[in-house]
Amino acid sequence: MLSLQILANGLVLGGLYACIAAGFSLVWGVLNVINILHGSFIVLGGYLAYYAYAQFGIHPFVSILIAAPLFFALGYILQRSLINRMIAAPVLLTLSLTFGLDLMLSNGMLVAFTADFKKLTLDPPLGVLNLGGIALPVDRLFAMVLALALTGLLYLLLSRSRIGRAIVAVRMDREAAALMGVNVKRIYAVTFGLGALMAGASGPLLAMIFPISPLSGPVYLGKAFVICVLGGLGSVPGAMIGGLALGVVESFGALWFGPEHAITLSFTLLILMLLFRPTGLLGRTGYA
Repeated sequence: MLSLQILANGLVLGGLYACIAAGFSLVWGVLNVINILHGSFIVLGGYLAYYAYAQFGIHPFVSILIAAPLFFALGYILQRSLINRMIAAPVLLTLSLTFGLDLMLSNGMLVAFTADFKKLTLDPPLGVLNLGGIALPVDRLFAMVLALALTGLLYLLLSRSRIGRAIVAVRMDREAAALMGVNVKRIYAVTFGLGALMAGASGPLLAMIFPISPLSGPVYLGKAFVICVLGGLGSVPGAMIGGLALGVVESFGALWFGPEHAITLSFTLLILMLLFRPTGLLGRTGYA
């Protein structure tokens, strides 16, 4: 029974991890930009939910509807105004640009919110669901369902919509897509906006489970890296599978080795995947 409880906890955590990684994988795969801002976007989304609930009583689940368009607009404007100027530069330069922007945002949050950890606590709490002896907090369960739903919607957008097909085309062959009439600069901005949307929308979900602080950004960024390598860069289903796998590995690792070794286990898994299967579990050319 203990193993089933640990497995359930890992799957709940993994659903949130999948939402974290999907947007990061999308931006990296389409723009070839390693978005170091991603972790700070998640934290900023968490702060938005925290203050919306504390000051105005807006439920964190509802605050996702506020965060999604705000972060999409932020990502779109940021890409069109700054990142697009260096989009053809080597990866190291775009990495340096997003790293510098992340430093500015992270330090801005430190000034605005301080480094103290804050916890979003629902009042009244949603309670605990008991399924055959397995206890699942309802807030975590709903957060996982919403996270997987957001990831699923991103998958449907990429596979079924016109803008999604344009993103896939740019991912596979930018020059050919441009010759077919695709506005590559616009697609880049939309893609970066979608990545920011996924990060900002996952912030409120994570804020209900983990304390938030500007210092948490690198932790979430590191997990996104691991999941992209584990699931395969450029695959939304890969991000989902990779996130669930990482959540289960961390949960059982915490039982066997102690919770303080969660990050060590994550990056050990990353190194093993790079050595034996660098394409990831579902890595392939393009999106589906």
